[in-house]
Amino acid sequence: MLIGAVDVGSARARAGLFTLDGRLVARASRGFATIPGPDQQAMYHFAEIWQAVADALTEARHQAGVPPAQIGALAFDATCSLVVDAPGFSPDVIAWHDHRAVAEAAELSRIPHEVVVRAGGSVSPEMQTPKLMWLKRNRPGIWATLNGVRDLCDHLTFRATGIEARSLCAAVAKWAWLPDRGGWQQDLLERAGVADFPRPGPVLSPGSRIGPLSPQGAAELRLKQETLVATGLIDAFAGALGAAPGMPALIAGTSNCVIAAGIGPRTSLWGPYPGAILPDESVTEGGQSATGALLERLRALYHEPTDHDVILARIASAPEPAADLHVLPDIKGNRTPFADPLLRAVIQGLTLERSPEALDALYWRAAVGIALGTRQVIAHMGLIPQALAMAGGQARSPLLRQLYADAIGAEIHWQPEDAVLRGTAILAAAPLSGGVLAARDCFARPIEVTKPDPAACIRRERDWRIFLRMQEQRAEIAAM
Repeated sequence: MLIGAVDVGSARARAGLFTLDGRLVARASRGFATIPGPDQQAMYHFAEIWQAVADALTEARHQAGVPPAQIGALAFDATCSLVVDAPGFSPDVIAWHDHRAVAEAAELSRIPHEVVVRAGGSVSPEMQTPKLMWLKRNRPGIWATLNGVRDLCDHLTFRATGIEARSLCAAVAKWAWLPDRGGWQQDLLERAGVADFPRPGPVLSPGSRIGPLSPQGAAELRLKQETLVATGLIDAFAGALGAAPGMPALIAGTSNCVIAAGIGPRTSLWGPYPGAILPDESVTEGGQSATGALLERLRALYHEPTDHDVILARIASAPEPAADLHVLPDIKGNRTPFADPLLRAVIQGLTLERSPEALDALYWRAAVGIALGTRQVIAHMGLIPQALAMAGGQARSPLLRQLYADAIGAEIHWQPEDAVLRGTAILAAAPLSGGVLAARDCFARPIEVTKPDPAACIRRERDWRIFLRMQEQRAEIAAM
């Protein structure tokens, strides 16, 4: 029997198959389109996401050479995008990074409530309650015909099983739901004017048994109905579960998230969230929006099509470029430490040069700015880590792992066999293995350690001082 895991990120669905003792057997991915809109809107078609999921699972199964009956359990992780299940609403998924609800988020932030406290005192437009407020105010006809409105990871399990259930992870991190305060915060929802949205079904801890695939889900995923589906996670939290335990985790993908346990409420941090990953543990998240997305934007500037691995290989093979080029990477606002969705990036030292070497230099210095932003997030969280687990797309690059080690001054611990998919596979295996903790122990794998380089740390300290000064200058200009 094999365990299936599906990770739905910002642009791709990835599927992995694992043995019950945690060995990765096969992995495949399929892309899907982002539909941009006005006012910082971004959306997806769920049907396209679901097709990508089905195709990735089928390809992984073909790679492994196993029939559908061999997939005994399945779980999903996904970005915290919002699926609006209502006639006539298309595209029907509001992307996690959609910022249409900036005004609603600011309004919500002015309400004295524990949900706002655990949003760091400033609710992000990336959370679900402000998006619900926007939807009701701007699309009242859609609101009146809602069949459901779900986090993407929950809608994936609903489509697979036909059973209504929400992940505690998504509910506590992105919705007005507090497990230690009675669940749904009806008073806040009423003040926000959205208390009437449909929310049937229980809120389940990650790795809980939901049920088997429905006949429709089995047919669409090309699996057997007997496949058991377990409650999933938001993608960053899945990465934290699958990375090295016992230390803070950096999930560096389209955005960067630092997740750590044992941190109390603090401005510009999200949490603490009881039970969001493991029972009897509260985690807090600090983050940066659109970090990997910035590198992707810069990749698109090259005259000839190229991929990130080629760019990074060129940078690694030459002397470090452009010490006089500096980047504040906030292309879509700042989560931590400023909690300001309207902040924007700054580039100091840009020229008109468009050669591959010049673009490599800009790419590298943007990566340096991103790593320094992660250092700032960690400092704001009050952490002084000796080691940091790393997961996500950026973690696959040895050069970027070394950059983070040098910028943060901590060892980077990396689990090479895809920590995000591994975390989701742990959830799928949990009902069969005695729970999430037991499954995590079974799935543990050796890690690779990247230590800070003393000479590079000196260069990053200079960059750090400039980074902070540029933030001061940006604030001074904004005040003018």
